[in-house]
Amino acid sequence: MASIPEVKKYLAHWFQLGKKVYIRNGDKAVSPSRIFHQMNYSAEFDRCWDLIVAPPSGDCYLEGTNQTIAQLLSPMWELVDCARCNMPIPLLVAGIAAENCPCVNLPNWPSTEIPAPISHVAVRSKLVDLQNRLGRKSG
Repeated sequence: MASIPEVKKYLAHWFQLGKKVYIRNGDKAVSPSRIFHQMNYSAEFDRCWDLIVAPPSGDCYLEGTNQTIAQLLSPMWELVDCARCNMPIPLLVAGIAAENCPCVNLPNWPSTEIPAPISHVAVRSKLVDLQNRLGRKSG
């Protein structure tokens, strides 16, 4: 089962490549223009997420996929890295795998010429980690 943070990371990666999430069973497409603010998700990304998981939005799915966001949050699915492009993709825990990675219709992807999408970084925990390591070495 993919957790909420994993699904948010999955969407953040694909949003960085221009993918959209279709809500209300495909009636409307949403995609935040700004995904990160400082080292967290942006307010725009969080509003988009809230819209995606709101019951009135109905079935919501990432462009180029067939799995709904609600399905990804169920025990039947997990998120793994695509063997072709290393981006996160849904995989059935048991049964037949998804037919395509969302990268299938992205021209020139995967690309070593542009930076790969990133995840937000928990700076505070990284700094505490570094401080602890330095404290051990100086003592």
